[in-house]
Amino acid sequence: MKAAVIEAPGKVSLTTVPDPAPGPRQVVVKVAACGLCGTDLHILQGEFAPTLPVVPGHEFAGEVAAVGSEVTELVAGDRVAVDPSLYCYECRYCRSGHNNLCDRWAAIGVTTAGGAAEYAVAPVANCVKLPDHVGLQDAALIEPLSCAVRGYDVLKARMGARVLIYGSGTMGLMMLELAKRTGAASVDMLDLNPERLATARTLGCSAAAAGADELDRPQGWDVVIDATGNAKAIQDGIGRVAKAGTFLQFGVSDYATTAVIEPYKIYNQEITITGSMAVLHSYERAADLFAAGVIDPGIFISDRHPLDDYPAALEQFAAGQGRKIVVVP
Repeated sequence: MKAAVIEAPGKVSLTTVPDPAPGPRQVVVKVAACGLCGTDLHILQGEFAPTLPVVPGHEFAGEVAAVGSEVTELVAGDRVAVDPSLYCYECRYCRSGHNNLCDRWAAIGVTTAGGAAEYAVAPVANCVKLPDHVGLQDAALIEPLSCAVRGYDVLKARMGARVLIYGSGTMGLMMLELAKRTGAASVDMLDLNPERLATARTLGCSAAAAGADELDRPQGWDVVIDATGNAKAIQDGIGRVAKAGTFLQFGVSDYATTAVIEPYKIYNQEITITGSMAVLHSYERAADLFAAGVIDPGIFISDRHPLDDYPAALEQFAAGQGRKIVVVP
């Protein structure tokens, strides 16, 4: 079959790899669409170097093509979205319910072959059946949405919160949509890209600006979310949290990114600084929210490329052009 392969840091190509076969409790999925994500750039940069070469793609959905000998839950032809998370279920963190922090953490499309291919293998437990009205080429959005749902699990957001989100790319916009549905009194969006801010306005944010100084909130925001991973945005965001407020690090930063905090201010103003890592007990809920129309794929997906164009699509994503970019085998 045809697949994109990240062969070494900085090197990605289209090639032919063996067709996958399912293990006893696995299925083979004929990929309908695969989304690109910041994690793919980290893989390309060599930050998961021990896993290379690898077929990327941890955001994908498709149709079941084959099932393993012990699979009874699904049959060929079922329409599914795939949670890429692979846990050991044995370490301290898995046993305490923090599977996303697994000591042996792995993921389809990160440490094992993923959905940037014509076919992909997944455990049957990772597959969520989709209702007929959900478009398979749109359902690649479920995985990033499940990360956003996890973010709001961490936040435990209260009704009437004033929310500020840095970054109006795909993830920032998803956080906007969820904030609106979790009782936020206002949701303000920041981005240096006017086109992305225009999308945030289309989705009904309270205010959109290039910087927080343009907004009239001298006491700060109850919830500040970084969806950029950018050091300057993070540093600024930490300083915008209101007393008793929360800062959520949601964007994926480079390993070397740092920020300065003021310990006395954190103590004196009871500020919480927390993070949200990937997916945790949130994928099926995201699938239900997606099926219920919590986000509009027509707005969120800006570009659809054939699998042959995967390297160019990755370059486009790295350049910050568009919103969610998907490849279609």
